[in-house]
Amino acid sequence: MNFYKLIFGLAFLCLVACKENSGDSSNKSISKSNITSEYEFPFYDTSLSLDERVSDLISRLSLEEKADQMMHNTSAIERLGIPPYGWWNEALHGVGRSGIATVFPQAIGLGATFDSDLAFRVSSAISDEARAMHNAAKEKGYHLRYSGLTFWTPNINIFRDPRWGRGQETYGEDPYLTSILGTSFVKGLQGNNPDYLKTAACAKHYAVHSGPEKLRHEFDAIATPKDMWETYLPAFEALVDADVEAVMCAYNSTNGQPCCSNNYLITDVLRNKWNFDGHVLSDCWAIVDLFTAADNGGHGVVQTPAEASALAVKSGVSLNCGSTYLDGLPEAVKSGLITEAEIDEQLAILLRTRFKLGLFDPKGSNPYDDISVDVIDSEEHRALAREVAQKGIVMLKNNGVLPLKNDLSRYFITGPNAANTDVLLGNYYGVNPKLVTVLEGVAGAIHPGSQLQYRIGALLDRESLNPQDWATPNAGTSDATIAVLGISSLLEGEEGESLASTTAGDRLDYNLPQNQINFLKKLRDAAGDRPIVAVITGGSPMNLAEVHELADAVLLAWYPGEEGGNAVADILFGKVSPSGRLPITFPKSLDQLPPYEDYTMKGRTYKYMDVDPLYPFGYGLSYANFTYGDLDISSSTISKEDEVKITVTVSNESTIQSDEVVQLYVTDMEASVDVPNSQLYGVQRVNIGPNASKKVTFTLKPEVFQMVNNEGERVFEPGEFTIHVGGSSPMKRSQELGASSMSTGIINLN
Repeated sequence: MNFYKLIFGLAFLCLVACKENSGDSSNKSISKSNITSEYEFPFYDTSLSLDERVSDLISRLSLEEKADQMMHNTSAIERLGIPPYGWWNEALHGVGRSGIATVFPQAIGLGATFDSDLAFRVSSAISDEARAMHNAAKEKGYHLRYSGLTFWTPNINIFRDPRWGRGQETYGEDPYLTSILGTSFVKGLQGNNPDYLKTAACAKHYAVHSGPEKLRHEFDAIATPKDMWETYLPAFEALVDADVEAVMCAYNSTNGQPCCSNNYLITDVLRNKWNFDGHVLSDCWAIVDLFTAADNGGHGVVQTPAEASALAVKSGVSLNCGSTYLDGLPEAVKSGLITEAEIDEQLAILLRTRFKLGLFDPKGSNPYDDISVDVIDSEEHRALAREVAQKGIVMLKNNGVLPLKNDLSRYFITGPNAANTDVLLGNYYGVNPKLVTVLEGVAGAIHPGSQLQYRIGALLDRESLNPQDWATPNAGTSDATIAVLGISSLLEGEEGESLASTTAGDRLDYNLPQNQINFLKKLRDAAGDRPIVAVITGGSPMNLAEVHELADAVLLAWYPGEEGGNAVADILFGKVSPSGRLPITFPKSLDQLPPYEDYTMKGRTYKYMDVDPLYPFGYGLSYANFTYGDLDISSSTISKEDEVKITVTVSNESTIQSDEVVQLYVTDMEASVDVPNSQLYGVQRVNIGPNASKKVTFTLKPEVFQMVNNEGERVFEPGEFTIHVGGSSPMKRSQELGASSMSTGIINLN
């Protein structure tokens, strides 16, 4: 056991409890009042510049107060009229941990939509609800954690390995897809007001962070310059370009330095190369790792909390989620490890965020003060949650049984996740009084004259202790069986959260629980030729080879949110044609991958995997039949200054209206170093009616034709590039599984 972490953790919990109790009672008068009418300090004067206001506030704080204001739970400063504030808030797929909120599909499910416009609409709805909840809490004088406006979202780490239990929080394995979805999500969270942030977004976890969960406090992720700049850093750069307000440094080390004291990542890249001007915060209790010895589960780069505090602040970390700065910074100043002026510099960066949120301005100063609680889980937001779930569900197989008619005589729904609300949620979720399970969604979709039978049939991850089987015989007497299988947050997630995981939330066993496979085999035997549809829940790739063989159709629903059951029913019964695409490759087994701890990209993801996977990146089936015409390329020979337009006609050769996710990939055919098999550089989701066609045009900027060399530099090399446009990645396996056709063309770079 890590003795220091235990002691500091217990001490901090006591401190937090005292602060939060104080915030609920003694500070009510502060928070309810119109602060500028009672306090005349210059930092409340909205006519002054932001820098002047920040400087004035800092000048009035003692050293101890400054340290306190750099903690994730700040204390009230009653003499200045400042209420407490909790920096720690979550909004991964809805306002998290703060009460009733719209629960959208988990981030990986949003990733499966390949739809950046939809991501913007989702985060705009989330930020509306966040402001409404904050306004309501403020009126009551409540200042608990998770009631603030600074959201530690989105998670833009690259889901490089399916074993990582937190991969569900990401948008998948591809830097381009992660960049466009993350950028849209940030813009929706932060709003477009020129004077105020709607909420503050945060890009996490910076950088090169994707497991193992059990080792995250001590692990050193080694990545080559090429992998850093080709895979791990592009999404962070894209979000900085989108003016994300905060960046969270990760627990682990990257290339020998802890991320929260990593001079290369924070100073050289984030501040100097990308010109990031927001604040950097630590992952929670990551500063403790700096002074926890390596043989006790930390990095051990310094010896004391004071040294760790000074190192982190000097490295550019303004906000400490954890326990260290509160006593560590005053002690560091007394010991000569850091100056108060250096602390002031980082505190100023941090306080700018609170001012930009309007937290020191009179009520009504910004348009977000008037957002009403009526928006919370509104009908509009519920409809949006349903739309996201519909567009994110991936049909992996269909031998013709789907869509089902909704007026068959008898249906049977079964499986450990059919009536399970946990599989709607994933992790970092809000709560909701109207969660719709798959059982409820199916029940609400079928004809009143049809019969529906339900039995759970199997446990999540172990065999039943009861030898009686009252479930599987129903498959032999029903017109269709719907088996809802898969995993849940009990088996995958963050360290310490997955209660049924023996591997700290990671999935080191790639298979579905064997008892579920055994159950599906029994259903198949009982059903005979009657159709079985498998609906799979989960947030990561898993071995579905046997499910694919045993079931007539397979739907991957992810963790589909509050309207998940209705969305699954919409797909099952043909109200909506499936259009989700896999944002991550499903290998056939872990034997196809490098070791989990290996952060090199060779052999990983669609970009560098040289063997056939079970399901490829970008793959997903539809009820419609889409075909692609020849590519119209504006110029087949270009220079490094030229843009090029690619146009293709996409035709729906069916009687079913459907969305198609049109994907463009580029392959460098003549590179001097190892380059990806292909790279995604364009996505458009289009809706095409029965027997209709649409022209889709992509504009490729010159940088698309750059490669990343072994030194991590983006350079042009003359040569030939192949352009692939279709409904999946250009892996051979896509066409084997029945994905939409693909068209190709050639461009030469002089």
